[in-house]
Amino acid sequence: MIGHIPPDKLAALIEVRELFPAGDGKAQCSRVLAFLERGFSLNTFEASRYLDVYHSPARVLQLRAAGHNIITHWVTVQTEAGKLHRVGNYMLVRGEVKHAA
Repeated sequence: MIGHIPPDKLAALIEVRELFPAGDGKAQCSRVLAFLERGFSLNTFEASRYLDVYHSPARVLQLRAAGHNIITHWVTVQTEAGKLHRVGNYMLVRGEVKHAA
């Protein structure tokens, strides 16, 4: 199903977006991290559609540089136009936090 997001995940996306309403990179990083800290994964399309993060790879790189252990899995998603796209799906690894050099 195109665009299907479980209700609990959608509610968390909306809540996080409202917590950090600014549009700058710092706020975008805050939205991505706050969402991942809730235990959900986040793909590139979800980040742009629901968190107003239009270049999520850059935000993830910034978060990694700050010491957060975020892994990327590649997934294929279908757009509203019916096209398939390979996008990053990000997950925060809990536990030990890496320290930035």
